[in-house]
Amino acid sequence: MRRIGPAMAPRKSVDPAELRGALQRVEAWVSGHSDEKPARADLAAAVRLSARTLEQIAPGSSVEVRVPPFVAVQCIEGPRHTRGTPPNVVETDPRTWLRLVVGREMFDDAVGAGGVDASGARAGEIAHWLPLLRL
Repeated sequence: MRRIGPAMAPRKSVDPAELRGALQRVEAWVSGHSDEKPARADLAAAVRLSARTLEQIAPGSSVEVRVPPFVAVQCIEGPRHTRGTPPNVVETDPRTWLRLVVGREMFDDAVGAGGVDASGARAGEIAHWLPLLRL
């Protein structure tokens, strides 16, 4: 029987109020109303909480969502990937990710514009789960 150590412990559920607060702190930058980049801690919180929310509402391991340098999560039910480069990957920058999260941009549009790199037959399935929260 495999034991779950500290690195493998299940993550605490994301509090929706905490997610909303984190997104509100970066909203002006995400929406384009401000060119001033938010404080790194605020940006990191918004990205991590939103990605972990996706991980919670669409559990699974068939698609890996990467938002460097802040987070990578696995989601969407299906075959589990354990070694090497996952077959289904979605990677984007923090601003594009947060625009998707709050509904300021649509997934297919972001892919078409080059803001999202989506590889693998199932990568596009995350579009079903976005936006996570409209502000």
